[in-house]
Amino acid sequence: MQLKSAFITLLTTLLTFSVLVSEPLKAQTNFTLPDLGTSALQALPLEKEQAIGKVMMMQIRGSSPVVNDPVLDEYLTTIGHKLVANANDVRFPFSFFWINNPEINAFAFYGGHVGVHTGLIAQSDNESQFASVLGHEIAHVTQRHLARRMQQQQDNSALTIAGMIAGILASVVSPDAGIAIISASQTQSAFSQLTHSRSAEQEADRIGMQTLNNAGFDPYASSEFLTKLAAQIRYKYKPPAFLLTHPLPESRVSDVRLRAQQFEKRQLPDSLEFNLAKSRVIARYHQTPEAAENFFRKLIRENSFYNKTALNYGLGISLLDQKKLDEAAPILDELLKSDPKNLFYIDTHTDLLIAQKKAAEAVKFLAALHENRPNNQVITLNLANAALEAEQYDVAVQILKSFLLEKPEHNLGMQLLADAYKKQDNLAAYHEANADVLAQYGAYLKAADEVQKALNFVEPQELIKQQRLKALLTQYRQMQKELARL
Repeated sequence: MQLKSAFITLLTTLLTFSVLVSEPLKAQTNFTLPDLGTSALQALPLEKEQAIGKVMMMQIRGSSPVVNDPVLDEYLTTIGHKLVANANDVRFPFSFFWINNPEINAFAFYGGHVGVHTGLIAQSDNESQFASVLGHEIAHVTQRHLARRMQQQQDNSALTIAGMIAGILASVVSPDAGIAIISASQTQSAFSQLTHSRSAEQEADRIGMQTLNNAGFDPYASSEFLTKLAAQIRYKYKPPAFLLTHPLPESRVSDVRLRAQQFEKRQLPDSLEFNLAKSRVIARYHQTPEAAENFFRKLIRENSFYNKTALNYGLGISLLDQKKLDEAAPILDELLKSDPKNLFYIDTHTDLLIAQKKAAEAVKFLAALHENRPNNQVITLNLANAALEAEQYDVAVQILKSFLLEKPEHNLGMQLLADAYKKQDNLAAYHEANADVLAQYGAYLKAADEVQKALNFVEPQELIKQQRLKALLTQYRQMQKELARL
């Protein structure tokens, strides 16, 4: 794939810049680890870190099952930003995204990008446990652990370091693949560089727990989750994916337990939003609709300790996705009636109306909500989608153009806008919008091809549009060159 080649070329050239030698990091086991977050600034300036992060994010979009689900994105971003707001040493904006993978895992990389496997929320018992892993990953970023690892590799060749970072990228998204890359190209000792060091894990545990507590979550959830992972090691041949890149010696679990005792344990009420997100993941991403229906019916029948509202929500989704509309409608309607402002219910009610061939009714329903919450991605994107289904293409285009002014890099919004232009038969605008989508994946040459196609549909008298597209064509070609020598 051309993008992968460009990615390796970028990393090879980027990492040839000289690095300054600093004292090697030493493993520490006490609770007063120093803040080492600025030690990597000499090796990797912040602007370089953000540039690498942007390219890595392009690679992930092009090669991994990134989940484009506005409801889950809204939930994850809300929790993530709550934690970031209570973290120290935040140097740039954070972004959070989902990977559709049932394994327990989360990972952070250059530039404040945090990826979360859907399996993490599916196997977390409560919101504090889920947030504890996010807090840990945020700490890896604020303390610049990847940058510091690069600093420790200053004696290696640039190509070796570039290959190592490519391995890191593969390992955090699909750990088995990352191990294969390292095993095939380097000695087994190099695999240790794929994982965070013991001192880095201790630092992330310490700072992440502080962030978790500051954000109002239960700090004891960190030790609860690590204990849960340790138990899985005992009963499974293959350890959870999270542990392939986050080592878990026995001392780490006990250290985290002891550290939690510095804080007051919080007895928090059950989070409905967490449970709804968990049910949505199980129903939409981890099981077939038929299997999900059986799963939720079984738990409801057993009157288990699970949140019954969330179980009904999962059941409603599984029925809706099987087109069992007569069974899904009363469940989903009752949920919306109980909480009309809940984004999870608004989303499924929209899906229900569209499935019932009532797209115009969905547009009216969402338009009223959009007036009060014009920048909310769940309401806005559902409204645009409903407008497309109702063949109200001009409405959809206007909504999406306004939305993208606020969130210019929103991938799903860009894809919907391209679809809207195509349905309008506005081929010049369609190809231009398609170019924007391709640029999100770093496919600048293909984006340039789309701009060239757009020029073919511009009328001769539309001189300003021609000039703008030609300028965009030049820009994309230049960005391809910059990608190779960033």
